[in-house]
Amino acid sequence: MTNKINKLFDIKYPIIQAGMIWNSGWKLASAASNSGILGLIGAGSMYPDVLEKHIEKCKKATQNPFGVNVPMLYPNIEEIMDIIIRQDVKIVFTSAGNPKTWTNWLKDRGVTVVHVVSSLKFALKAQEAGVDAVVAEGFEAGGHNGRDETTTLTLLPIVKEHLNIPLIAAGGIATGNAMLATMVLGADGVQIGSRFVASKESSAHPSFKEAVVKAKEGDTQLTLKELAPVRLIKNKFYTELETLYKTAPTTSELKTLLGRARAKAGMFEGDLDNGELEIGQVSGLIHDIQSVEDIVKNIIEEFERAKQLIKTF
Repeated sequence: MTNKINKLFDIKYPIIQAGMIWNSGWKLASAASNSGILGLIGAGSMYPDVLEKHIEKCKKATQNPFGVNVPMLYPNIEEIMDIIIRQDVKIVFTSAGNPKTWTNWLKDRGVTVVHVVSSLKFALKAQEAGVDAVVAEGFEAGGHNGRDETTTLTLLPIVKEHLNIPLIAAGGIATGNAMLATMVLGADGVQIGSRFVASKESSAHPSFKEAVVKAKEGDTQLTLKELAPVRLIKNKFYTELETLYKTAPTTSELKTLLGRARAKAGMFEGDLDNGELEIGQVSGLIHDIQSVEDIVKNIIEEFERAKQLIKTF
Protein backbone atom coordinates (compact mmCIF):
# COMPACT_ATOMS: atom_id res chain seq x y z
CA MET A 1 0.00 0.00 0.00
CA THR A 2 2.01 2.95 -1.32
CA ASN A 3 0.69 6.45 -1.94
CA LYS A 4 1.46 10.11 -1.29
CA ILE A 5 1.13 9.82 2.49
CA ASN A 6 3.40 6.79 2.78
CA LYS A 7 6.04 8.61 0.77
CA LEU A 8 5.61 11.94 2.57
CA PHE A 9 6.18 10.44 6.03
CA ASP A 10 8.15 7.29 5.09
CA ILE A 11 5.62 4.98 6.78
CA LYS A 12 4.19 1.56 5.86
CA TYR A 13 0.49 2.42 6.08
CA PRO A 14 -1.19 5.78 5.29
CA ILE A 15 -2.52 6.20 8.83
CA ILE A 16 -1.73 8.91 11.35
CA GLN A 17 -2.38 8.47 15.07
CA ALA A 18 -3.83 11.83 16.10
CA GLY A 19 -1.94 13.98 18.59
CA MET A 20 -4.62 14.33 21.25
CA ILE A 21 -4.28 16.23 24.51
CA TRP A 22 -3.87 14.03 27.61
CA ASN A 23 -3.92 10.88 25.47
CA SER A 24 -0.93 11.01 23.14
CA GLY A 25 2.30 10.72 25.08
CA TRP A 26 5.50 9.06 23.94
CA LYS A 27 4.22 5.53 24.66
CA LEU A 28 1.30 5.89 22.25
CA ALA A 29 3.31 7.73 19.59
CA SER A 30 6.19 5.24 19.62
CA ALA A 31 3.83 2.25 19.58
CA ALA A 32 2.01 3.75 16.60
CA SER A 33 5.25 4.37 14.72
CA ASN A 34 6.49 0.87 15.53
CA SER A 35 3.25 -0.50 14.03
CA GLY A 36 3.96 1.07 10.64
CA ILE A 37 1.89 4.24 10.93
CA LEU A 38 2.81 7.78 11.95
CA GLY A 39 2.69 8.42 15.68
CA LEU A 40 2.14 11.93 17.01
CA ILE A 41 2.93 13.32 20.46
CA GLY A 42 0.17 15.70 21.58
CA ALA A 43 1.97 18.87 22.71
CA GLY A 44 -1.23 20.67 23.68
CA SER A 45 -1.31 19.14 27.15
CA MET A 46 2.40 19.50 27.87
CA TYR A 47 4.61 22.20 29.32
CA PRO A 48 7.70 22.69 27.16
CA ASP A 49 10.02 20.74 29.47
CA VAL A 50 7.53 17.84 29.60
CA LEU A 51 7.26 17.82 25.81
CA GLU A 52 11.03 17.63 25.50
CA LYS A 53 11.15 14.60 27.77
CA HIS A 54 8.43 12.88 25.74
CA ILE A 55 10.33 13.51 22.51
CA GLU A 56 13.53 12.11 24.01
CA LYS A 57 11.73 8.98 25.26
CA CYS A 58 9.98 8.52 21.91
CA LYS A 59 13.33 8.63 20.10
CA LYS A 60 14.60 5.81 22.30
CA ALA A 61 11.43 3.75 21.85
CA THR A 62 11.23 3.83 18.05
CA GLN A 63 13.55 4.11 15.08
CA ASN A 64 10.65 5.02 12.82
CA PRO A 65 9.34 8.51 11.95
CA PHE A 66 7.13 10.27 14.47
CA GLY A 67 5.89 13.83 14.83
CA VAL A 68 4.43 16.37 17.22
CA ASN A 69 0.97 17.94 17.08
CA VAL A 70 1.03 21.62 18.11
CA PRO A 71 -2.22 23.53 18.76
CA MET A 72 -1.10 27.09 18.07
CA LEU A 73 -3.53 28.71 20.49
CA TYR A 74 -1.57 27.42 23.48
CA PRO A 75 0.99 29.55 25.35
CA ASN A 76 4.75 28.89 25.18
CA ILE A 77 4.44 28.30 21.43
CA GLU A 78 7.86 29.80 20.68
CA GLU A 79 9.54 27.60 23.27
CA ILE A 80 7.71 24.54 21.94
CA MET A 81 8.86 25.21 18.39
CA ASP A 82 12.45 25.74 19.54
CA ILE A 83 12.36 22.37 21.32
CA ILE A 84 11.02 20.67 18.19
CA ILE A 85 13.93 22.01 16.15
CA ARG A 86 16.51 21.34 18.85
CA GLN A 87 15.30 17.75 19.15
CA ASP A 88 15.38 17.36 15.35
CA VAL A 89 11.71 16.40 15.03
CA LYS A 90 11.02 16.22 11.30
CA ILE A 91 7.20 16.22 11.23
CA VAL A 92 4.84 18.77 12.79
CA PHE A 93 1.05 18.87 12.63
CA THR A 94 -0.32 22.32 13.47
CA SER A 95 -3.89 23.21 14.38
CA ALA A 96 -6.05 25.89 15.98
CA GLY A 97 -4.31 28.87 14.44
CA ASN A 98 -3.05 30.59 11.30
CA PRO A 99 -0.74 28.21 9.36
CA LYS A 100 1.17 31.18 7.94
CA THR A 101 2.56 31.92 11.39
CA TRP A 102 4.91 28.94 11.58
CA THR A 103 4.86 26.99 8.31
CA ASN A 104 7.73 28.75 6.53
CA TRP A 105 9.78 28.94 9.73
CA LEU A 106 9.46 25.17 10.18
CA LYS A 107 9.99 24.27 6.53
CA ASP A 108 13.13 26.43 6.38
CA ARG A 109 14.47 24.16 9.13
CA GLY A 110 13.70 20.94 7.28
CA VAL A 111 10.36 20.09 8.91
CA THR A 112 7.41 18.56 7.06
CA VAL A 113 4.31 20.57 8.04
CA VAL A 114 0.67 19.45 8.04
CA HIS A 115 -2.25 21.62 9.13
CA VAL A 116 -5.61 20.46 10.49
CA VAL A 117 -8.71 22.24 9.12
CA SER A 118 -12.49 21.91 9.33
CA SER A 119 -13.52 23.72 6.16
CA LEU A 120 -12.56 24.38 2.54
CA LYS A 121 -11.78 28.01 3.39
CA PHE A 122 -9.09 27.04 5.88
CA ALA A 123 -7.81 24.19 3.69
CA LEU A 124 -7.07 26.69 0.95
CA LYS A 125 -5.41 29.04 3.44
CA ALA A 126 -3.21 26.19 4.61
CA GLN A 127 -2.27 25.27 1.05
CA GLU A 128 -1.46 28.91 0.33
CA ALA A 129 0.73 29.00 3.45
CA GLY A 130 2.84 26.22 1.95
CA VAL A 131 1.98 23.22 4.12
CA ASP A 132 2.90 19.77 2.79
CA ALA A 133 -0.52 18.23 3.45
CA VAL A 134 -3.88 19.03 5.00
CA VAL A 135 -6.01 17.10 7.47
CA ALA A 136 -9.69 17.71 6.75
CA GLU A 137 -11.57 16.91 9.96
CA GLY A 138 -15.33 16.51 10.06
CA PHE A 139 -17.40 17.51 13.05
CA GLU A 140 -17.88 13.86 14.09
CA ALA A 141 -14.41 14.14 15.59
CA GLY A 142 -13.72 14.36 19.29
CA GLY A 143 -12.05 17.26 21.05
CA HIS A 144 -11.99 20.75 19.61
CA ASN A 145 -13.85 21.01 16.36
CA GLY A 146 -15.13 23.23 13.57
CA ARG A 147 -18.06 25.59 14.04
CA ASP A 148 -19.69 24.75 10.70
CA GLU A 149 -20.57 21.18 11.68
CA THR A 150 -19.60 19.83 8.24
CA THR A 151 -19.46 16.05 8.26
CA THR A 152 -16.37 14.18 7.10
CA LEU A 153 -18.04 12.57 4.09
CA THR A 154 -19.25 15.98 2.93
CA LEU A 155 -16.06 17.88 3.72
CA LEU A 156 -13.65 15.51 1.98
CA PRO A 157 -14.89 15.74 -1.63
CA ILE A 158 -15.41 19.49 -1.29
CA VAL A 159 -11.81 19.98 -0.17
CA LYS A 160 -10.43 17.42 -2.64
CA GLU A 161 -11.99 19.31 -5.54
CA HIS A 162 -9.83 22.37 -4.81
CA LEU A 163 -6.67 20.99 -3.19
CA ASN A 164 -3.37 20.28 -4.98
CA ILE A 165 -1.52 18.74 -2.03
CA PRO A 166 -2.07 15.45 -0.16
CA LEU A 167 -5.32 15.19 1.78
CA ILE A 168 -5.76 13.30 5.04
CA ALA A 169 -9.25 12.47 6.31
CA ALA A 170 -10.20 12.71 9.99
CA GLY A 171 -13.36 12.53 12.05
CA GLY A 172 -15.41 9.37 12.58
CA ILE A 173 -12.73 6.95 11.37
CA ALA A 174 -11.96 3.90 13.52
CA THR A 175 -12.22 0.96 11.13
CA GLY A 176 -10.75 -0.28 7.87
CA ASN A 177 -14.13 0.13 6.20
CA ALA A 178 -14.23 3.81 7.12
CA MET A 179 -10.64 4.23 5.99
CA LEU A 180 -11.50 2.83 2.56
CA ALA A 181 -14.65 4.96 2.31
CA THR A 182 -12.70 8.17 2.90
CA MET A 183 -10.04 7.17 0.40
CA VAL A 184 -12.70 6.47 -2.22
CA LEU A 185 -13.85 10.05 -1.65
CA GLY A 186 -10.37 11.38 -2.34
CA ALA A 187 -8.34 11.10 0.84
CA ASP A 188 -4.74 9.94 0.51
CA GLY A 189 -4.67 8.73 4.11
CA VAL A 190 -6.50 8.95 7.42
CA GLN A 191 -5.92 10.40 10.86
CA ILE A 192 -7.44 8.37 13.69
CA GLY A 193 -7.88 9.62 17.23
CA SER A 194 -10.70 8.10 19.27
CA ARG A 195 -9.81 4.48 18.49
CA PHE A 196 -6.29 5.07 19.87
CA VAL A 197 -7.64 6.66 23.06
CA ALA A 198 -8.92 3.19 23.95
CA SER A 199 -5.51 1.59 23.54
CA LYS A 200 -3.22 0.09 26.15
CA GLU A 201 -0.51 2.64 25.33
CA SER A 202 -2.70 5.73 25.54
CA SER A 203 -1.88 8.03 28.46
CA ALA A 204 -5.61 8.48 29.17
CA HIS A 205 -6.86 7.43 32.61
CA PRO A 206 -8.20 3.84 32.68
CA SER A 207 -11.61 5.15 33.80
CA PHE A 208 -11.82 7.41 30.76
CA LYS A 209 -10.86 4.53 28.47
CA GLU A 210 -13.66 2.47 29.97
CA ALA A 211 -16.08 5.37 29.48
CA VAL A 212 -15.14 5.45 25.80
CA VAL A 213 -15.75 1.72 25.46
CA LYS A 214 -19.15 2.05 27.16
CA ALA A 215 -20.23 5.04 25.06
CA LYS A 216 -23.04 4.43 22.59
CA GLU A 217 -24.52 6.28 19.64
CA GLY A 218 -25.83 9.64 20.83
CA ASP A 219 -23.67 9.76 23.97
CA THR A 220 -21.47 12.60 22.66
CA GLN A 221 -22.37 16.19 21.80
CA LEU A 222 -20.65 19.21 20.29
CA THR A 223 -20.88 22.15 22.69
CA LEU A 224 -19.23 25.40 23.79
CA LYS A 225 -19.29 26.80 20.26
CA GLU A 226 -19.11 30.33 21.65
CA LEU A 227 -15.65 29.59 23.08
CA ALA A 228 -14.01 26.74 21.18
CA PRO A 229 -16.33 23.97 19.93
CA VAL A 230 -15.62 20.67 21.65
CA ARG A 231 -17.24 17.22 21.43
CA LEU A 232 -17.80 15.61 24.82
CA ILE A 233 -19.31 12.53 26.37
CA LYS A 234 -22.46 13.63 28.18
CA ASN A 235 -21.79 13.63 31.93
CA LYS A 236 -22.50 15.78 35.00
CA PHE A 237 -20.42 18.67 33.64
CA TYR A 238 -22.23 18.50 30.31
CA THR A 239 -25.59 18.55 32.09
CA GLU A 240 -24.50 21.66 34.01
CA LEU A 241 -23.59 23.27 30.69
CA GLU A 242 -26.98 22.46 29.22
CA THR A 243 -28.71 23.95 32.28
CA LEU A 244 -26.65 27.13 31.93
CA TYR A 245 -27.46 27.39 28.21
CA LYS A 246 -31.16 27.62 29.06
CA THR A 247 -30.41 31.02 30.66
CA ALA A 248 -28.81 32.46 27.48
CA PRO A 249 -25.40 32.82 29.17
CA THR A 250 -22.69 35.27 28.24
CA THR A 251 -19.29 33.96 27.15
CA SER A 252 -17.97 35.13 30.51
CA GLU A 253 -20.48 32.92 32.32
CA LEU A 254 -19.54 29.97 30.13
CA LYS A 255 -15.86 30.53 30.88
CA THR A 256 -16.61 30.67 34.59
CA LEU A 257 -18.38 27.31 34.51
CA LEU A 258 -15.68 25.79 32.33
CA GLY A 259 -12.94 26.93 34.68
CA ARG A 260 -9.46 25.49 34.23
CA ALA A 261 -8.02 22.02 33.72
CA ARG A 262 -11.34 20.24 33.09
CA ALA A 263 -9.86 18.27 30.19
CA LYS A 264 -6.99 17.09 32.37
CA ALA A 265 -9.38 16.20 35.19
CA GLY A 266 -11.56 14.12 32.89
CA MET A 267 -9.20 12.40 30.49
CA PHE A 268 -5.95 12.20 32.46
CA GLU A 269 -7.14 12.05 36.06
CA GLY A 270 -10.35 10.09 35.48
CA ASP A 271 -12.96 12.44 36.95
CA LEU A 272 -15.90 11.20 34.92
CA ASP A 273 -18.38 13.55 36.57
CA ASN A 274 -16.71 16.95 36.49
CA GLY A 275 -14.14 16.58 33.73
CA GLU A 276 -14.26 17.23 30.00
CA LEU A 277 -14.49 13.82 28.35
CA GLU A 278 -13.43 14.58 24.78
CA ILE A 279 -14.14 11.82 22.28
CA GLY A 280 -15.65 11.38 18.82
CA GLN A 281 -19.01 10.04 17.74
CA VAL A 282 -17.25 6.89 16.56
CA SER A 283 -16.82 5.88 20.20
CA GLY A 284 -20.06 3.98 19.67
CA LEU A 285 -18.05 1.54 17.53
CA ILE A 286 -15.23 1.07 20.05
CA HIS A 287 -15.91 -1.97 22.21
CA ASP A 288 -12.57 -2.90 23.76
CA ILE A 289 -9.14 -1.67 24.81
CA GLN A 290 -6.43 -3.15 22.61
CA SER A 291 -2.75 -2.68 21.97
CA VAL A 292 -1.85 -0.23 19.22
CA GLU A 293 -0.30 -3.07 17.26
CA ASP A 294 -3.58 -5.02 17.28
CA ILE A 295 -5.63 -1.93 16.43
CA VAL A 296 -3.49 -1.20 13.36
CA LYS A 297 -3.51 -4.86 12.31
CA ASN A 298 -7.31 -5.03 12.54
CA ILE A 299 -7.78 -1.80 10.59
CA ILE A 300 -5.50 -2.90 7.76
CA GLU A 301 -7.03 -6.38 7.55
CA GLU A 302 -10.53 -4.91 7.38
CA PHE A 303 -9.38 -2.35 4.81
CA GLU A 304 -8.05 -5.12 2.56
CA ARG A 305 -11.21 -7.22 2.95
CA ALA A 306 -13.34 -4.20 2.10
CA LYS A 307 -11.33 -3.58 -1.07
CA GLN A 308 -11.94 -7.15 -2.19
CA LEU A 309 -15.67 -6.85 -1.42
CA ILE A 310 -15.96 -3.74 -3.60
CA LYS A 311 -14.53 -5.67 -6.53
CA THR A 312 -17.50 -8.03 -6.38
CA PHE A 313 -20.07 -5.28 -6.92
